[in-house]
Amino acid sequence: MHCLLIEDDAETRRYLSTGLQRHGYSVSGCADGGEAGRMLLDGHWDVVILDRMLPGVVDGLTLLEGMRERGDFTPVLVLSAMNSVDERVRGLHAGGDDYLAKPFSLAELLARVENLVRRAASTRAVSQLQVADLQLDLRAMRASRGGQTIPLQPREFRLLEYLMRHEGQTVTRTMLLEDVWDYHFDPQTNVIDVQVSRLRGKVDKGFDLPLIHTVRGTGYTLKAPSADDSAQL
Repeated sequence: MHCLLIEDDAETRRYLSTGLQRHGYSVSGCADGGEAGRMLLDGHWDVVILDRMLPGVVDGLTLLEGMRERGDFTPVLVLSAMNSVDERVRGLHAGGDDYLAKPFSLAELLARVENLVRRAASTRAVSQLQVADLQLDLRAMRASRGGQTIPLQPREFRLLEYLMRHEGQTVTRTMLLEDVWDYHFDPQTNVIDVQVSRLRGKVDKGFDLPLIHTVRGTGYTLKAPSADDSAQL
């Protein structure tokens, strides 16, 4: 596993590099956003550990947003001393796959990195998902319905993937918080409802039969229309 470690504090960088290497990772480190940007473009990485506060013009969130805008969906663990709920939400909305507040234990960081790598490997194992006329290409990171491309932001793509992998099942808000947003606490925001509403507008708008449904008081489900639904048209 090739890990890019972007951390401006030299002591922290050495400590994390040593711990990751002892657990089988090949680690390359850098200390600022400019160098990190070049390494992201030039190399292939299985996971990125990104310090949010970096010296220079390019900070961690700017670097992260740039990755996602150019279609780089390498798993990213954001590190930050900014530990408020609002700051965690900002980091995840920028495209982070997980957010770890400083100070942290090496054991927890390793567990989170392993989780991101495992999830990415699971995604690569299946290249296509389909429910009714909705298709998701996991390698090309493209979604379409009825042959029409659906433009999705990284978090919307991950949310849709999760719903499709749980086709016909009710997924609770807690499941989505933990498995899509990597929250292991309740942020007390309406982020789930807002994101699902946006996704529904993209997936179901203009089609006769909806695929994304609200399960009142519980969560959401994505399922193909039944024969009875089709007969009513």
